[in-house]
Amino acid sequence: MMGPSHALSGAAVWLAGSWALDFFAGYEQSPLAVAIGTTVCAGGALLPDLDLSGKVTRNQGGATVARTFGVLSLFLAEVIEKISLGIYTATKLSRDPRRNNGHRTFTHTLPFAALVGWGTTSLATAYGKWAVVGIVFFMAGLGLRGLFDEWAERAGWVIVTLSAAVIAWFTAANLPGERGYPMLGFAVAVGCVVHLFGDMITKNGVPILWPIPINRRMWRMIGIPNRIAVQVGGKTETVVLRTIFTVIAILAVAGMFAPHVLHQFNLDKIAAEP
Repeated sequence: MMGPSHALSGAAVWLAGSWALDFFAGYEQSPLAVAIGTTVCAGGALLPDLDLSGKVTRNQGGATVARTFGVLSLFLAEVIEKISLGIYTATKLSRDPRRNNGHRTFTHTLPFAALVGWGTTSLATAYGKWAVVGIVFFMAGLGLRGLFDEWAERAGWVIVTLSAAVIAWFTAANLPGERGYPMLGFAVAVGCVVHLFGDMITKNGVPILWPIPINRRMWRMIGIPNRIAVQVGGKTETVVLRTIFTVIAILAVAGMFAPHVLHQFNLDKIAAEP
């Protein structure tokens, strides 16, 4: 799928999960906590595509996520693409094809999702609030680049970076300190897994079973049959799926916060009566 669809699906899944925890387990979160988790999950849903690099010197090409912070993110994407290709080359078996790029390899696996989730949690636990601010800055940039792709394309990476910095500053000003924030790592991992499922419904699939060897192949692409696969950038993705993700997100937000607002409104009305 395209970047905007990935980011929107990550946001929708996190909001739906937050609503489910609230409704079924009584686990309430503040609006800020929900917003931060949604932002991080939306950014995490773009993270696997950092293995699709462009041309660093020209600030061109690459996946949506690779252009978030201009040359810096393009360079990061190029490094990750080369690392992914190296892992593919080092672990491929006799029936795995030869490749000259690392797209849809290591970063499109469950071990990668677990690794970045664990790394994010470890960073937030070790360094607390200020590590959280840095994580939010990075993930907010990815999320903005994905959710508002056309605006971000027109505005340019400098405006996207400044917008992510404002979100991080707001987080720093309002987030309580002295906490580990382990849910951030979970949000990143969930975003990555949502990305994998999104790519599995397209034609090429992803190596989600890696590193389990199957018939002398380590990197077998798993997905739905091509005849029913979603065309990347087609109407099914850009209209149907994005509409579904948007509706899920809106209903989840309403389910979590509208009852509290209505309850408070009724209390105020009763208190105002003579």
